[in-house]
Amino acid sequence: MRTLTRRLLLPGLTALALAGTGCSAPPPTAAAGPGSAATPSSAADGTQQLEVNAAPQGSPAPTPLARTRSGAGQPEKSSLKVASYDRASGRAVIAAAPQGHTATPSHSPAPGKPVAVGDVIASAPAPGAPDGLLAKVTEVVGRTDRGTEVKTAPTTLASVLKDDKADGKVAVDPASVSVVPLMKGVTISWAKSQGVRFGPQGAKLPLGDLRLDVNAAVDTAKDAPASAAASVSGFVQLAPQVQFSYDGGKDGGHGPGSAFLGMSGDWSSRWALKGRAAASTGAPRRIPFAKLHSAPVIQVGPVPVVVNLDLTCYVQVEADGQVTLDVQQDVKGDFRVGGSYTAGKGWAPVSASAVHSTPVDAKVSAAGKVKGALGAEASVGLYGAVGVTADFAPYLRGEASAEAAASSTGTASASASWAVYGGFDLNGRLDFHLSVFGTPVIEHRIPLGSLHREWDLAKGHVQR
Repeated sequence: MRTLTRRLLLPGLTALALAGTGCSAPPPTAAAGPGSAATPSSAADGTQQLEVNAAPQGSPAPTPLARTRSGAGQPEKSSLKVASYDRASGRAVIAAAPQGHTATPSHSPAPGKPVAVGDVIASAPAPGAPDGLLAKVTEVVGRTDRGTEVKTAPTTLASVLKDDKADGKVAVDPASVSVVPLMKGVTISWAKSQGVRFGPQGAKLPLGDLRLDVNAAVDTAKDAPASAAASVSGFVQLAPQVQFSYDGGKDGGHGPGSAFLGMSGDWSSRWALKGRAAASTGAPRRIPFAKLHSAPVIQVGPVPVVVNLDLTCYVQVEADGQVTLDVQQDVKGDFRVGGSYTAGKGWAPVSASAVHSTPVDAKVSAAGKVKGALGAEASVGLYGAVGVTADFAPYLRGEASAEAAASSTGTASASASWAVYGGFDLNGRLDFHLSVFGTPVIEHRIPLGSLHREWDLAKGHVQR
């Protein structure tokens, strides 16, 4: 067996239409800045075009509440708040909000009239409801020293937004994202739009970006020399945005004519896989290195809508324990992932990503094969319920083989070949919990479709 060691300069990839980390919905017609006033505009038929903004910030953070009284009329901002909520029983205590919070000069809250049966309430995160609350009052139990205790039942956005329309996108504040490192060697950085920065890479990041750096060892094949110690290193950097649209149609709040929920943004990563990784025992080994969570509140007119975002970043290694790989790749692009609803057609998954890869420098040694991916599993939903999940994993794969022959005449020959490939894998699903919009329940999860693409980066053959 001869050993092959060849240095390759891999050509840059052209722009790829990857059905990956995002959604190709029509671009929103409004993109409001943080803290801007949510002032609806009325059409001739009485419907309202609601602006989609970031929820107003304050200290302490406000707990806004909107309601539709007795299930009739348009949604209005209320001076009430959810003082407590018990998910198991559905009971909530509604109290007067502290004076001076939630109101903006252009949209003052409605007077705090007692809550009544039939009222639909939508609240930002509150005690007992960390993902917010969207519910209908079914019974007024009575007054307590904390406020009015009521019984509630889950309801839908259609019951509060009714015939109104909304369309927009809101940037997620990177400082609001909680990050849980799952291994040593993970570093977190972010840069807020106001110029506040955090972490060792914070000063270098574009405003609004969040970055995770990882540098960790992976299992090395038992017979590998010390010089072939295996490791993964690199970073993932993203600037996520929430995209939301709703068109109530003309059916009086029984369901929208169309809707969309998704996450989009810019994505970039640089990652390297080095050494001789341990042999795979079947399925590829997935190594999560960080979990991210955020529950941004977007203001849809007077209605606070709580969006839950979750992201798990991981590296995945599949190897036979023979080949040593030294490869690095830079990837930049944008992404969208989400679900789109149209009356009469139902829900459909929408995903797209335009990705550019820079030239890759790679070295493949010995005979064998190895595959490494730096991926992310993302989910987006409303009020704590998962709606869309997508798993996007760009990868690099290398393989090499060698053969030798000899005869009694004393002649000998050897040949070797190598190849390096780039590609990506995508899978995901739409979940029935998207029925929170007021659309028909999805009885079965709708797959995004398993998508696999691969392309040659470089290959060669040596005869001796």
